[in-house]
Amino acid sequence: MTAETTASDVRPATPGSGQVVLVIGASSGIGRASAIQFAQRGASLVLVSRSATALAAAAADCRAAGAAAVDCVPGDVLDPAEVQAAVDRATGTHGRLDVVVHAATVMAYGRIEDVQPEVFERVVDTAVLGTFNVFRAVLPVLRAQQRGDVVVVSSLLASITAPTMGAYVTAKWGQLGLIRTLQQELRELPDVHVSAVAPGGTTTPIYDQAATVLGNTGHPPPPVYTPERVARAVVDRVANPRRLKQSGFLNPVIIAGFRLFPPVFDVLVGPLLRVFGMSRDTVPPTTGNVFAPVPEKESTRGDYWGI
Repeated sequence: MTAETTASDVRPATPGSGQVVLVIGASSGIGRASAIQFAQRGASLVLVSRSATALAAAAADCRAAGAAAVDCVPGDVLDPAEVQAAVDRATGTHGRLDVVVHAATVMAYGRIEDVQPEVFERVVDTAVLGTFNVFRAVLPVLRAQQRGDVVVVSSLLASITAPTMGAYVTAKWGQLGLIRTLQQELRELPDVHVSAVAPGGTTTPIYDQAATVLGNTGHPPPPVYTPERVARAVVDRVANPRRLKQSGFLNPVIIAGFRLFPPVFDVLVGPLLRVFGMSRDTVPPTTGNVFAPVPEKESTRGDYWGI
């Protein structure tokens, strides 16, 4: 530390240590697991999700894990004012914003002609417009600080396609395009980093909460990872930023098959998804948590075993 710097200007050597971390989508799945891991490293956290009830449970987990401070801001990424309120809470309480983790997403199953237009629109908007709202709120802070990290939870489905997953595929392809564009626009700020982490099948509650018109629910296709494993990749991006980090050892193989052997991929992907990515249950058509949270189904892990 020099005479010109203060303690708040020094980037902590350990990700999370002494940092102010905003986690969006913090009440469930990878977002909640990431918040807990930052808490274990002593971060001060501002947690955001649509469900105040589930957010309070996530905050309790983070306090038990050792967070220096935890603030909860219920909000929807589709509401710019609510996203801005969360950023203002972080900067107003702690004077700065070091890390932003954006993990909020919703999902829908169904053939393109069967998915309700409003469901398709909401899934896409949550990923694309929601991410845009997050970027618009945090970028002025990071530009003024001339430092900071944004880590967005992407998906393997941002790089491939799968039948009956059209809404989510469109959402994640659009989101990744927005992320890559911002990475290019921030090249003049070497200490402001935007990273994306793309997990494969992960045992989170998203599958049980997804909208579906298929008559059954989905489940994570193998190999299935724990949200804690993906969260480690999220936390690691603070020390080691990456444009796009595939969090899944088969992800590069699957992407290569999609790009290099499209006829073979197209023949196999549908049957494999039906066998390994769909449950054998029976459910009526549902919009799941696409339009409103389902607090009783929110947790760090889903019902499936993961590695």
